[in-house]
Amino acid sequence: MISKAIAKHNTLAENRDRIIEVIVHTGQHYDNNMSRIFFDELEIPKPDYDLRVGSHAHGKQTGMMLDRIEEVLLKEDPDWVFVYGDTNSTLAGALAAAKLHIPLAHVEAGLRSFNKRMPEEINRILTDHISTLLFCPTDRAVENLKGEGIEEGVYNVGDVMYDSALYNLMRAEERSDVFNRLGLPTKGYFLSTLHRQENTDDPERLISLLTVLSNLGHPVIMPIHPRTKKVLLDYGLSNEKLKGLRIIPPVSYLDMLVLEKNARVILTDSGGVQKEAYFFKVPCITLRDETEWVETVESGWNRVVGSDQVKIRDTAEAAISLYPNSYKDLYGDGKASEKIVEILFQVTKTC
Repeated sequence: MISKAIAKHNTLAENRDRIIEVIVHTGQHYDNNMSRIFFDELEIPKPDYDLRVGSHAHGKQTGMMLDRIEEVLLKEDPDWVFVYGDTNSTLAGALAAAKLHIPLAHVEAGLRSFNKRMPEEINRILTDHISTLLFCPTDRAVENLKGEGIEEGVYNVGDVMYDSALYNLMRAEERSDVFNRLGLPTKGYFLSTLHRQENTDDPERLISLLTVLSNLGHPVIMPIHPRTKKVLLDYGLSNEKLKGLRIIPPVSYLDMLVLEKNARVILTDSGGVQKEAYFFKVPCITLRDETEWVETVESGWNRVVGSDQVKIRDTAEAAISLYPNSYKDLYGDGKASEKIVEILFQVTKTC
């Protein structure tokens, strides 16, 4: 499916003779199946600091992380702070570095959904505007930054998630037993994930989405996110009421790669899953009103439908035969991490 040369596993670790890497885990993703297991499966070193912030309202959570990250930075006095993605952890790390005048690098910079009601959009914008180095995954991301007056320190390096997919897919296919556990046929099921605040914080919208997913006429597998599970429990939605939807516990990253690659169609509100669907050439239906990964939509592999039941049902039927004639490597060559490290060395030498 993916024929690129296998990407390096951990480029920073492979340059430990020139870089001392200090890993800070905020604990924003506190569920054991969504945190520790990913460190284990991705072979990420044990964090040097585990801040154990946990789940709180946005302001409290971000404030707690900002306070604790600042303590770490004052103790470690790093030359650079790297933040990734668009979570509250990203913003807290960025603010802590900026206020202490420590150079900041943002990996996955320049993404925009143009919906400021999304917490992730606010996190992206603020982080980008205080970053020293901005590592973009696509040409569109570079253009987005240019439109906001940000041109200095901007590099299109490709997507580190593509690096990860290249490295981990072969490991996943060797190690994962998810098909045996679930008894699934290859390309014989739909895969769905729901966790975004815009869907889970609106019970009516979430119930509407779950209802249509359970009535698509195809088996739908849904690894349940803790936030989504809580809403299900609060509103008494059981598997009996959603018979066409097979809700399973959260799965590991390697299991998820296997499930994604072998799905007939993917329905999701996750930005990462949208991209992985594209990597694996699986038709994707985005259960949001917009996406930051517009390239996947323009390519024809992804369709944005929001929460409209008719659109979801019709698009799911159409997506079964949705295989565009062309496929482009939109997210680089699988060597984004190597490019980031080399740029870091170049910039550091000139400082």
